[in-house]
Amino acid sequence: MLASEFSDSTLHQQGSGEFDPLFVITKLGAKVNRLVVAGLLERLEPRETANGATLWQGQLRDPSGLHYFSVGDYAPESMRELTVQLASRIDDGETVMLIMTAKARYFQNDEGAVYTSLRPEEAAVITRSNYRNWLVKAAEGLLERMDAHDKSSSLEKNLQSLASAGIPENLREGILLANEHYGEIDLENYRLNIMQTLDIAEDKMPSAPAPKVTTPQTSLDVTDESSSADSADAGTDLKQVMLDLISRLDQGEGVDFDTLLSNAAARGHDRDAAESSLDDLSEDGTVHEPRFGWFKITV
Repeated sequence: MLASEFSDSTLHQQGSGEFDPLFVITKLGAKVNRLVVAGLLERLEPRETANGATLWQGQLRDPSGLHYFSVGDYAPESMRELTVQLASRIDDGETVMLIMTAKARYFQNDEGAVYTSLRPEEAAVITRSNYRNWLVKAAEGLLERMDAHDKSSSLEKNLQSLASAGIPENLREGILLANEHYGEIDLENYRLNIMQTLDIAEDKMPSAPAPKVTTPQTSLDVTDESSSADSADAGTDLKQVMLDLISRLDQGEGVDFDTLLSNAAARGHDRDAAESSLDDLSEDGTVHEPRFGWFKITV
């Protein structure tokens, strides 16, 4: 599941029993207990809890946004060991693409704000090829749920009507709950997410070199297809990535700073390096700012 759909969720369902599973229900009606996510490992930092234990908090970025996750003493030993290894690799400046299976989490603060997060159970470093495959599957799943949502909009809001219309059984209850909780929703952002996701999956825009896979890993199997380039070539390639992004995303007023860095990160590039490349392009006059924080290619 892409980050945008999961992070948009503000509804959950859980029975009264101590061991009843928790489900986060998305705007499109997916009832999520566990999910498979993938993307650029953007942050992973330790935090000491009140009882003296260490809780690792991280961010995983895909083309649609960020997944937030935490790994603590409750996680499987293999997941804790991998987390320590990943933190060291990030500290060394390595670009890490990660896939993980995680439990859905839900938190509401005293002010009523709702936050979703993940509790990883297993994970593995993956290559660019593996990531592309995941992107296609994630986009397909999102398209299927959007289609079911569209079909349900003109139907009576009951299980029998949804079944008669051919809506998959695993979405029927969630769609009814989502409709009652969220009301009418705008699908345009999800459509944009799919286009951005497939652009990367089809390699229509440059991505970062595939990360090197090292052992030990968890049970998720990966194939090492990594490659390397010298730093000068990498810097030149990243400048071209930024120019391609501006050209593709500019609707006439330029492209804002955060959108550029987020899209570069979704393609596996370090945000600091992307920002540095953008500064270089500005200094040499290749791009300019028609207004502060918005970038256009200089004609």
